[in-house]
Amino acid sequence: MSRDAFFHEESRAVRFYVSIEGEFVGASIGQLTLHYCFRPNGREEDPIETFRAHADEIEAAVRRRVENGAYKPVLLRESDLRHAKGPD
Repeated sequence: MSRDAFFHEESRAVRFYVSIEGEFVGASIGQLTLHYCFRPNGREEDPIETFRAHADEIEAAVRRRVENGAYKPVLLRESDLRHAKGPD
């Protein structure tokens, strides 16, 4: 099974895996969430490109969710990423 991130057209989300304590945890982040959190002024951006540019922050958000007892697979929300950035 591939561990590479990919864009799932039907759900309009990037799906990916994060290694947490030796386990690959499935996760996803919607295209709109990526857009609003990372490229609000962008036009026609590639969701995989946006994901890769911010992968460390996105994967850290998945780890926080799992540490806090999230069900797997993890679906990231805007609030998960605002937490990582801190208050505006």
